[in-house]
This record gives sequence, structure tokens and C-alpha cells, in this order.
Amino acid sequence: MEAIMAVHDFTSQRLFIDAALAEGARVACSPEQASYLRSVLRLAHGHEILVFNGRDGEWRARLIAEGKRGAALEAVELVRAQAGGPDLHYLFAPLKRARLDYMVQKATEMGVARLVPVLTRHTVAERVNLDRMRANVIEAAEQCGILRVPEIAEPIKLAKLLDGWDAARTLVFCDEAAEQASPIAALSARAAGPLAVLIGPEGGFSPDERAMIRAVPQAVAVSLGPRIMRADTAAVAALALVNAVLGDWR
Repeated sequence: MEAIMAVHDFTSQRLFIDAALAEGARVACSPEQASYLRSVLRLAHGHEILVFNGRDGEWRARLIAEGKRGAALEAVELVRAQAGGPDLHYLFAPLKRARLDYMVQKATEMGVARLVPVLTRHTVAERVNLDRMRANVIEAAEQCGILRVPEIAEPIKLAKLLDGWDAARTLVFCDEAAEQASPIAALSARAAGPLAVLIGPEGGFSPDERAMIRAVPQAVAVSLGPRIMRADTAAVAALALVNAVLGDWR
């Protein structure tokens, strides 16, 4: 029987570095990164780790110990060229802390390019910790072999988001009142191209908000079936459908 080889190296540790990467590039580690590499992973001088920055691909890098606690990383070899992904934005009403963490991580794993917190009438968690979102995005990318790190946008009110919507981007929103029962049929009627998925708050969109969304020419309502899902579950279901029908799972 022919052996099935893994697509990526999931046995090596990966670290996100917010600095340019090229052969021979030397990157100083922050105190937190140095502590993680030397105290948590217990890497010694000369040991290697995979690093990426979301722009320059994945590199094998050598640890350079500096003093008792400091560290730098020297890029040695390009392991994987930078990968792209679907032109997919994920627009969502913020959730409370733990469930927002989960949703952000799953959206990253599903290949979104941009995360946009959207404030609606029924939004419960209006204060969004963007630094925490960024940390969750990076953690998901590090653990899942993802090279593209989604951009995180500032929170925006729904009305402002919809005002002047990009005519080239299809807006997929989950609506239990969608006329077409099959989400696959509803999505298949649209041409592939730039995409956005909009998930509302736990209380759903208000009638006037639903009317605003439906007034956008690029909007397509999809049903997620007969069961009511929590927003974080709906996010995974909707992103999977969009990737399968219009995204890079085709």
C-alpha cells in the first residue's frame, strides 16, 4: 500500500514573527518570545524552529541565544512559499469572551482574509478586544500550519458597513427566513469572486436591519437548515458552505 504523506510538517514548532523574513535575516525576539523559546520549548543555541509572518512564506530559523534570557532567530531556509486563499471577509456581531475566541480561531482555520466586528441593535458584547483577537488569530495560524494571517478591522456599525458596499463583493448573510431552503442552491446562483459572510448576533437582526441587508444588490440570504444554531456554530457552517460552493474548496 502506498504511504500517504502529510501536506505540511505538523511535528515542528511554529512561531509567528512580525518582521520581514529572507535568507540570513536576523530577527530579535521579544522578551515573551524569548521566554517561550528558551523556557517553555527549552530550545538551546543552534536549535531550529519554523517561523512565518503572513507575507514571506515559512522559514526554518536557527535560535541564537543572547545572554541568559534573550534570543534572536536567523532565517536559514525557505520551507514553504507564501500561500494565498479565498478573498473572503468574515463579518460578525461580537460575542462574549470565550465564544468570540473560538469563533475567531475557527474563522482563521477556514481561510478568511479579513475579520470585521459589526455592531448591531442586538449586539451584546460591544467592547471588542482587538489585541486578544489578534492573539487568537496568530495562535490558530501557528497550530494549523496556516501561512496567511487574517487582517483584523476596527468594529463598525452595520449601517455604515452597508453604506457604499463594494459592488464586486457578494454579501452572504444567514437568514432563517431565506426564500431558498437549500443554501447550496442559493450560493450556486452566484458567480465566484470576492466574498463576505455576515453572521448576526444571538438575538438575530432586527426587522429594519434585515431590510437594510436585503436592500444591498450583492446580498444573498442563505438558510442554515431547520435548527437554530448559536452564532459561533453558524459561523463555521456558513464559512464551510461558502468555501465549498464559491471558495477554494471547489
